[in-house]
Amino acid sequence: MRQWTTLLTVTLAVIGSLGLPGPAHADGGIEDRPCPVPVPAATTCGFMLVPERRDVFGSATVKVGFAVRRAGGDQPPLVFASGGPGSAALPLIGTLAELAPGRDVIVIEQRGGRYSEPRLECPEIATGIVAGLKASRPDEVTVAAATCRARLKADLKGYRTQEIAADIVDLRHSLGYPEWNLLGISYSTRAMLLAAAMDPEGTRSVVLDSYLPESTPWYDQAVPSLRGSIAKLGVTDRFDAMVARLNRTPAEVEIRDPVTDTPVEVRLTGDDVATLIGEALRETDVVPIVPALVDGLADGDYTLLRPLVDQAGGALTSHEWGEYYAVQCQDEAPSNTFADKRLITVAADAAVCAQWRLTGSRPENATTEAPVLVLGGQYDPTTPPETARAAIQNLPNARFAEFAGVGHGVFLSSRCGRETVTAFLNDPGAKTPCDAGQRPHENLKPGELHLTMLGYTALGAPWVLAPLGLFLLTAAVQLLGGALTVRRGGGYTALAGLTGLAFGGLAALSLTGMAGGPNALGIGVPPAIVWYGLLAIASAALSIVAAFRLRAPAITILPAGIGMIFVTWLYGWAL
Repeated sequence: MRQWTTLLTVTLAVIGSLGLPGPAHADGGIEDRPCPVPVPAATTCGFMLVPERRDVFGSATVKVGFAVRRAGGDQPPLVFASGGPGSAALPLIGTLAELAPGRDVIVIEQRGGRYSEPRLECPEIATGIVAGLKASRPDEVTVAAATCRARLKADLKGYRTQEIAADIVDLRHSLGYPEWNLLGISYSTRAMLLAAAMDPEGTRSVVLDSYLPESTPWYDQAVPSLRGSIAKLGVTDRFDAMVARLNRTPAEVEIRDPVTDTPVEVRLTGDDVATLIGEALRETDVVPIVPALVDGLADGDYTLLRPLVDQAGGALTSHEWGEYYAVQCQDEAPSNTFADKRLITVAADAAVCAQWRLTGSRPENATTEAPVLVLGGQYDPTTPPETARAAIQNLPNARFAEFAGVGHGVFLSSRCGRETVTAFLNDPGAKTPCDAGQRPHENLKPGELHLTMLGYTALGAPWVLAPLGLFLLTAAVQLLGGALTVRRGGGYTALAGLTGLAFGGLAALSLTGMAGGPNALGIGVPPAIVWYGLLAIASAALSIVAAFRLRAPAITILPAGIGMIFVTWLYGWAL
């Protein structure tokens, strides 16, 4: 018996020296748990118990979170892992259930993620990135990285793509599915492709949404990829003017620390704002307004930074930064030079990886013979479609579909993208069932929007629209009251009400037909509203005439005052 034990130890040591996943953990299995987020009916949640490092005999056990939505059919299920690294998958199970009707849907969390144990939190990183934007404390990210690394007790060598992919394979065996379909997005496309390579007999098909090929030096390509998206939007010159202006004179902005919720004064350079715009381009709903946004910033309207800054705060809390850097510093950073650190994301990641000094992983060069569908968004600056299109040459049974007007994460933001995935799951040989070249919204060109923060301000403080509501209500009363008293001199009052309501109607009509989609209201309104405001001025003038005519009732002074206040509000602040 001792000879067999010695042989097993030697074998595991050899496997560990090769960096290959070892056998399943002796104490592994499934552990039920309550679902930590709202989930569809017939969904159960659990932990899968696996080794922290499969290449080390006697490694600690970690718990990988997962959920299963049972559909009751016999079709091969769909399994999904989220991107990041470090983003949660469980909140998306409802969307995935709609994507794959009639199939069981499984979501698996990444080890170290929010719904796995241990959870590799690093809130210091988010605070450090914010503090690092203060000119007097540029080294805060490095300090935060050292603090977090000292606190984390996990063996970070166990938190890399190879182990994450092995978790996916082990989950199929643990749940007893003979085969399934894999869906990855952004970073998790690497893990899913590697899982398919590890488990060919269990892989029916693979969907890679916003594919991040292993061979791509992501950090070194960050600036060229962003500029490529800007060029597609046709605002390269204005973008360069914006960056140059802000680099000469940085914007002073108050933001809130996303962890402590305390206000912090920061200085944003042009390169910092370029980073924020790159992050904003991930969202398909934001893409159409970026040309107008860039144009306004290039002209010096720094109030437009508020939506970008507020969005960035949410992005800083969307990852578990401990897991993110464990993966990135081992699997991504070693293949990059970090020669260009102008973007915040590149500079921060370079600083953390230099502080953590993790050993780089060897390339996997994963491929699969299974049918593969690769989805790309036209304006995606994170995983550009051109890179994915070129990389699928290494996948013998793959096809690529690019979706117009879309940013990062096609199936999350494109109806046609979701239909294409569903059709592929039903029949991997099916053609795209919709027009991938049709944009969700037309892009706004510079000058097609009168820039104002009225809409964005009103989202958080609807009361700022009170003057508009009061003016329109008064106009309606004037029209009705004036029409009833027209023979007693109410003509001016009725006409004042009519012109006021005409302003409201024309403004509403122009808003419903504006390009750029609903998000356009966050940074501006159609220029025609500026001219429609002349009707509001006419309404206020007529109200004044009605108030000061001979024997006019004293009450008519009220609409005149409201009209004057509204015109002052409209042109003095709103527009």
